[in-house]
Amino acid sequence: MAGWNQESRFSNASGAGLPYVVMQVTLKEKFFGTGSGNLTDLENVINEQAAKGYRLHSIATSNGGSKGFGGGDRIQATLIFERMDMR
Repeated sequence: MAGWNQESRFSNASGAGLPYVVMQVTLKEKFFGTGSGNLTDLENVINEQAAKGYRLHSIATSNGGSKGFGGGDRIQATLIFERMDMR
């Protein structure tokens, strides 16, 4: 069940060693106040890919609505990473 929480925040679309990697990170609004409650997830994903030799090529976002009590807004960020040693 611990993995379920992680999978709900970000996902991989491809495996390792490919020229490009596509990932999605769901940013959730804080229950109180403004801003993202899990911005560090986005930072961690970028740093993990950089450590593997990828650079952030592009990012696109879409806004999702609030669902249920304390749902808050959701921003779905799609990140495309490019392997830096491509020739």
